[in-house]
Amino acid sequence: MFTPKLFTTLGTYTRTQAMADATAGVIVGIVALPLAIAFAIASGVSPDRGLWTAIIAGFLISVFGGSRVQIGGPTGAFVVIVYGIVQKHGVDGLIVATIMAGVLLIALGVARLGSAIKFIPLPLITGFTSGIAIIIFSSQIKDFFGLAIPTVPPEFLAKWKVYAANIASINVNALLIAVLALAIIIVWPRVTRRIPGPFVALITTTLLVQWLQWPVDTIGSRFGAITATFPAFAFPQLHLAQMQALLPAAFTIALLGAIESLLSAVVADGMIGSRHRSNVELVAQGIANVVTPMFGGIPATGAIARTATNVKNGGRTPVAGIVHALTLLLITLFAGRWAALIPMSTLAAILVVVAYHMSEWRTFRSELRSPKSDVAVMLVTFVLTVLVDLSVAIGVGMVLAALLFVQRMANATSVRMVSANSDSVTALSAQSIPKGVEVYEINGPFFFGAAEKFRETLALVAGNPRVLIVRMQEVSVIDATGMNALRDVMRRSRADGTQVILSDVQTQPLAALLKSAPRDTINPELIFSTFNEAIDHARRYLIAGR
Repeated sequence: MFTPKLFTTLGTYTRTQAMADATAGVIVGIVALPLAIAFAIASGVSPDRGLWTAIIAGFLISVFGGSRVQIGGPTGAFVVIVYGIVQKHGVDGLIVATIMAGVLLIALGVARLGSAIKFIPLPLITGFTSGIAIIIFSSQIKDFFGLAIPTVPPEFLAKWKVYAANIASINVNALLIAVLALAIIIVWPRVTRRIPGPFVALITTTLLVQWLQWPVDTIGSRFGAITATFPAFAFPQLHLAQMQALLPAAFTIALLGAIESLLSAVVADGMIGSRHRSNVELVAQGIANVVTPMFGGIPATGAIARTATNVKNGGRTPVAGIVHALTLLLITLFAGRWAALIPMSTLAAILVVVAYHMSEWRTFRSELRSPKSDVAVMLVTFVLTVLVDLSVAIGVGMVLAALLFVQRMANATSVRMVSANSDSVTALSAQSIPKGVEVYEINGPFFFGAAEKFRETLALVAGNPRVLIVRMQEVSVIDATGMNALRDVMRRSRADGTQVILSDVQTQPLAALLKSAPRDTINPELIFSTFNEAIDHARRYLIAGR
């Protein structure tokens, strides 16, 4: 169950596939170069941290992962949460939070909870993904237009207020470079897809700025030279108080990493006709996020766009992901110092494109035509992501989605009285319901959301019938609250001289009732498998009581 895909695929590996994986890996490595730098800068850390994250995490995810073609590294989903952690707790806090998130991911995989991620509702995912896209876009306005702003506030509304106040400080040269980079990224795929558009934009604009000596901000002018040596290993100092403060952020990183990596793996499965191992993938993501921070890296997960690029260029085994990491390593070691010449406006243009694709505006628009409860979850998550905090948005969105789901399930459960000429009864038995017997049906799951509805309906029972039959043919599941409501009705009915009979009880409710309820509350002899048997018993009981 926990065998990485690499070990599975190597058993049938061929020379032809090795060539295809190598080609795909080199291309994906080139694609990942500007993205790794851009995501790191947008997250509030130095660009070399993004590069080493793509190298180390990308290698580990490919070696230990559960997908044949998954490409790991820093992604846009983490930008918001990482930036917030760095601003509040510094880089050291980010390292600790990432390691904690890695441990959580490993625990999720070992506990075999990989399949549970699919139960996170789509409106919530769409809401926070679109919100992250808006935040990434807004964070790039300063560099895209070359605005002379010393410090940009992290809050969304305050950020745009500062932009508006400094609109007159636009650097025309920076804006031209950003527009040129944007145009190249959009148009280049029509020329060829073998060489990635962002890479072409990066090379072209960097050479242009150096040739014309335009006064625009570059990576070097803002962050200094990029170190072309492998980072040293450093285990962080762990403090209980700091870990407690970082737990919500670590949980958010783990949840985002799990969602994005498994979503990427599912998309890749559809492209290559394979099936990933979700629990193995979570363990691999956890390993990467535990190890990478010890070399100064940031959170990493499976990247959908880079994974799709891998597949489209022939990658079919984890070897392609390993080659991608090695390609980035060679570029960083032998050409990393030249990365300092990259204009910041070029990276801003790359991230604007990333934000556009990440926004999933078509999905967002279509979700607005969904049921009102789903729309509410999406909009609340979206607004909270943009205006408050991603951790708060996910927490509130999950709670709201759960409450609305409970409400829908409760509404789907009905409790009603049936009569002798009712279709539901006559379909089961031609016998008439004896005088002194009342029959009620529960239709739907009998859980805490529907328990109060059951109590309210049974409270309307006219008088005190000699026998009360509760039909449970449509009750597929019952929880502790439902059982408590049933026992409560039985106790009150017995005190009023009414015998309660259960009929048509399915397997799960029957096992739960017999296991949890004492015999003096629910008598197994008063539980019948069919309605006919319950009516026969009720008739005998009435005759014996005369």
